[in-house]
Amino acid sequence: MSTVNSEAKGKVKVGDRAPDFVLADVKGQQVRLSDFAGKKNVVVYFYPKDNTPGCTSEACAFRDSYEVFKDAGAEVIGISSDTGKAHEQFAQQYHLPFILLSDAGGAVRKSYGATAILGLIPGRITYVIDKQGIVRNVFSSLSPDGHVPEALKTLEELGG
Repeated sequence: MSTVNSEAKGKVKVGDRAPDFVLADVKGQQVRLSDFAGKKNVVVYFYPKDNTPGCTSEACAFRDSYEVFKDAGAEVIGISSDTGKAHEQFAQQYHLPFILLSDAGGAVRKSYGATAILGLIPGRITYVIDKQGIVRNVFSSLSPDGHVPEALKTLEELGG
């Protein structure tokens, strides 16, 4: 089950309020973006598919820097259309300590404007959202490289 703030239209840009969402994690528990409001900055990254070379590389880069994200006062959330079961296996296989959410119908991806590249491959886009729910950085690159350093740079500028 996913629900999305219906006010969101088009591509989310720096300075926009991040569309709120509710998605299931690997255990089926509902996670709301708004649950982090006032508490933590959030790095939301959309990726195409679990267990593909680029997505595995990106997930492992977030894993390897997870303590740095936590020290910066941020939570990392990875979102793809994979099922909770697929996410659970992916997280176990690669020891991913952060939240993975299932956006089966793609409604949340669409609400952020994180659309498919060339109409085929779901985009690889990272959003850094501050404690007030405002998007402070949007980084889009098909390459898995760059997402982690770009997000960390923004968090450093925000000052935790």
